[in-house]
Amino acid sequence: MARGELPDYPWDLMGPYRERAATHRDGLVDLSIGSPVDPTPAVVQDALAAATDAHAYPTTVGTPELRAEIVRWFERRRGVSGLTEANVLPTIGSKELVALLPFLLGLGEGDVVVHPRAAYPSYEMGAVLAGATAMASDDPAEWPDETRLVWLNSPGNPDGRVLTIEELRAARARARELGAVIVGDECYAELGWEGRWADEPVPSLLDPAVTDGDRRDTLVIYSLSKQSNMAGYRAAFVAGCRTVIARLTNVRKHAGLMLPQPLQHAMAVALGDDGHVAEQKERYRARRATLKSALEAAGFRVDRSEAGLYLWATEGRDAWDSLGRLADLGILGGPGHFYGVHYPEHVRLSLTATDERISAAAERLRTVART
Repeated sequence: MARGELPDYPWDLMGPYRERAATHRDGLVDLSIGSPVDPTPAVVQDALAAATDAHAYPTTVGTPELRAEIVRWFERRRGVSGLTEANVLPTIGSKELVALLPFLLGLGEGDVVVHPRAAYPSYEMGAVLAGATAMASDDPAEWPDETRLVWLNSPGNPDGRVLTIEELRAARARARELGAVIVGDECYAELGWEGRWADEPVPSLLDPAVTDGDRRDTLVIYSLSKQSNMAGYRAAFVAGCRTVIARLTNVRKHAGLMLPQPLQHAMAVALGDDGHVAEQKERYRARRATLKSALEAAGFRVDRSEAGLYLWATEGRDAWDSLGRLADLGILGGPGHFYGVHYPEHVRLSLTATDERISAAAERLRTVART
């Protein structure tokens, strides 16, 4: 691929499989994209409606109300104390931040951006957009001297992997040796399911047990898309090292990147209400249990997936073949090929479908298992 040239958008390759799945007599079950289907909580909708008198320009740094609520949320939900309003910054969803961060940090040719082996494609695309080099690696010992940005993703998309405090400390220590900024993408942190994460909170890269109170060159991003069904609001934020936050803020001011003020108020209200988050988690818990047992009965092995919004499954064949088999059942998933070259036999199946559609998918899978 020539410098500055972007690949085709990978999901465009899914057209034939979608068409094939849509011919099923009972209709399509789309488990390919993690886009919420449940209503945005009423408390959030009401907050948005109450803030529609937004005659003045919003600020890039966010309202004092929102910044204070982000600080409180980190302490209450993520065990991260000591943040101030200078340590946080709202963003227009998390994907734009992921894709723009190498540019915002001034990275370019000769710089390396490290990301997980099973990875959300935007980590690599962010490097490509800035003219830097992307490297897929989960082993800090492999990270080269030219590394300037490290992405961690816990819980992982697509594989649901959770990094322990010890793993986070090791990654951060290596990033500090290299003089690199390290960022934890923690957008699925509220969705722990199995093993120790059924009872313990998923650790944060900003946890004092990781940082020892020193947040230099360390950031965490979070999104309300999943926990609060606010994907259409484009509501996210970044927190951590105040020096890096100040740089991001300055560049974003020059670029005019700011979150609409009514959405900022809705974000603040959402962050302050834990009840709707618990309710949504229970919806996903039930859907996950239904779908996981049906996949296993149909011959799939579910790997990792101890947290997050997806099941990472394989039946020991190329992912495109598995997608064809699923499409014949009217089920649409995502191929492991979209998440790097290391997992060509895995498919990703999302929990973001209605109870009725998840039940339909499970029944179709169990029917195959019985034949």
